[in-house]
Amino acid sequence: MLHEHRAQGAQALTQAEAQTHIHGICFKTGPPRHVGVELEFLVRDLHDPSLPVDPDRHSAAVGDLRALELRSPLTFEPGGQLELSPPPAGSLTACVEGAAAELELVRAALRAHGLALAGHGCDPARPPRRVLDQPRYAAMEAYFDRRGPAGRSMMCSSASVQVCVDAGHEEPGPLGYGRRWRLAHLLGAVLVAAFANSPLREGRLTGWRSTRQAVWAELDPGRSQAPPDGFSPRADWAAYVLEAPVMCIRRRDGPWTVPAGLTFRDWISSGLPRPPTLDDLDYHITTLFPPVRPRGHLELRMIDAQPGDDGWVVPLAVTAALFDDPEASEAVYRAVKPLAETAGFSPPPRNPLWRAAARDALTDPELHAAAVTGFTAAQEALPRLGASASVQAAVAEFTDRYVLRGRCPADDLLEPRSGKEDPS
Repeated sequence: MLHEHRAQGAQALTQAEAQTHIHGICFKTGPPRHVGVELEFLVRDLHDPSLPVDPDRHSAAVGDLRALELRSPLTFEPGGQLELSPPPAGSLTACVEGAAAELELVRAALRAHGLALAGHGCDPARPPRRVLDQPRYAAMEAYFDRRGPAGRSMMCSSASVQVCVDAGHEEPGPLGYGRRWRLAHLLGAVLVAAFANSPLREGRLTGWRSTRQAVWAELDPGRSQAPPDGFSPRADWAAYVLEAPVMCIRRRDGPWTVPAGLTFRDWISSGLPRPPTLDDLDYHITTLFPPVRPRGHLELRMIDAQPGDDGWVVPLAVTAALFDDPEASEAVYRAVKPLAETAGFSPPPRNPLWRAAARDALTDPELHAAAVTGFTAAQEALPRLGASASVQAAVAEFTDRYVLRGRCPADDLLEPRSGKEDPS
């Protein structure tokens, strides 16, 4: 149901109230105790992945999925991608086991409709096609179309593994929220490179190992790039939110259109076409897609969806270990801190390190060295975190198969092919 602001007696928002609200919700500090994961998958035909999935068939499958007794919220992206968001867990093993059990139920329900989940950062075969007809997605499509085709690819053809970790302590230190916020951004390029898994689009090589990241770099920078690397993460994030362009203004009747270039700060100041409310601010935040989004916890959004039924386990385990084990966190922070000289804090479209991560992955020497350090530290940390033997084995196998050899999952798709195109 749409929010009926006037009927609910919602009050117009001031800039001071907006800043106070953002400060209060972005970083919920305390000892790191929980880990979570949000899993996105492409939904494809079980027998021919290149076929588009008929909307009626997709709707029928969705109906059966809604009937499942899942603990996890189940949502769908504009192109029909499925997202499973298990509740945060008190341990890595509990998080993995809970998500795996729910995914098994989802896969069984999809098989009954001749459908399957596919782990790719970007759809390798099918062009972007929106199958969800909702005001939010119509407004989003119109908004991104002003800049070019990248928005439709992001909306309808991309999928990721999003790892969620607690913000950390209020106090400074290896597990302090400021340090973890900075680590998330500096580690981001390494995670892009290590888990790059999208070298194809519409059946053609793109010249990128992570086409998903390349697409992301072409989006509106006001909502897809990181905020500046300042001394106050709360203030930096609040400024970022208020300066971000408004994607849509919800209405009970008519399209959710918005004047081009209207920032949320401008909307507060002008009060047009109607004064924004606190509910509008919360909704606006859901339309921002930076590489790391503070939602009380930290949501790392830069990792491509992974191949195989349990490929998502490794990025979850490695990221959790590098954030929540003090020794591993310190080791990887020392390894990635020098990358700031090349990468800075934010991954703008032409940032050399993030560009290398998406294009070259672990063939880049700096990224390879940082990844080896990080994955080694994570392997050592997993027993200390009580990770199951199967999780430890999965990380060890990935490290040996890919990281130590300077490879990533995209290379498995590239090896039978030749003739890469140069990225634009």
